[in-house]
Amino acid sequence: MKVRPRPAWLGLLPSLLVLAVFGLYPFVEVVRFSTWDWSGLSAPVPVGLANYRELLADPAFWHSLRVTLAFAAITLPSFLALSLLVAFALEGQRYERWVKGLLFLPGLVTLSAAAVSWYTLLSPEYGALQTLLYALVPEDSPLAAWLVVPAWDREPLWALLLVVAFTLWRYLGYGVLVVSASLKSIPRALLEAAWVDGATPRQAVRYVTLPLLRPAVTFLLVVGTILTLQSYVAVFLLTRGGPFGGTRVLGYFIYEVGFEQYRLGYAAAATIVLLLLTLVLAWAQARFMEER
Repeated sequence: MKVRPRPAWLGLLPSLLVLAVFGLYPFVEVVRFSTWDWSGLSAPVPVGLANYRELLADPAFWHSLRVTLAFAAITLPSFLALSLLVAFALEGQRYERWVKGLLFLPGLVTLSAAAVSWYTLLSPEYGALQTLLYALVPEDSPLAAWLVVPAWDREPLWALLLVVAFTLWRYLGYGVLVVSASLKSIPRALLEAAWVDGATPRQAVRYVTLPLLRPAVTFLLVVGTILTLQSYVAVFLLTRGGPFGGTRVLGYFIYEVGFEQYRLGYAAAATIVLLLLTLVLAWAQARFMEER
């Protein structure tokens, strides 16, 4: 009896089913919610595209978009540059594994616990760091005016930089591991051939190593874009969007309108816009890296 081979897509059926239930269905529901005027408690009222029109005319939305893009513009290049520099610095060192383990450790800590620890340590008024500085430096010392924790609870720029630093601290170990794994996969024969041809170590890195790291850099660029544009928890736990809206990224804006103002339909429309923005930017960056 001849056994007929089954179609290959049958093997993918369980994964496709999970993707449809936990990915496609929630997305369709969010799109449907975005066409409602709905508080989550009352009966929904269909309003078509009114939420999107109101969103595009909302100054709070545009302010959150500017803050989100500024946050991404600072965090993403810093994340990529530090991942490359640290991975290159650790390559082949005796303490490489230990340092990588320490760098990756913050990613294993519960996000809420890490945020509370940072707040307790860096609070300008009563934080542990400021208390230590006061104890070490006399008040009449010329250094006392300089050794202070910036008032990030009153300065929007310092608050944004705090969230940037927290994000880098948490995810840098992941970026270093991705770059380091790509470094170790580069055949040493290619580097030796470059050296035989008279290339200096800097030229070998520029013309051999970095081009071969392009897939890893593209991957980190896309993942980093998604993380930065959809950042929310760190802002919620550290700054609550303040001060003066200086850290109100789009993720926190969606939380405010959805769960503080009880406008779930409006929040769903903002979610769709954020999703489209993330997809467009991630796709554009990936295409740019491929063309280069």
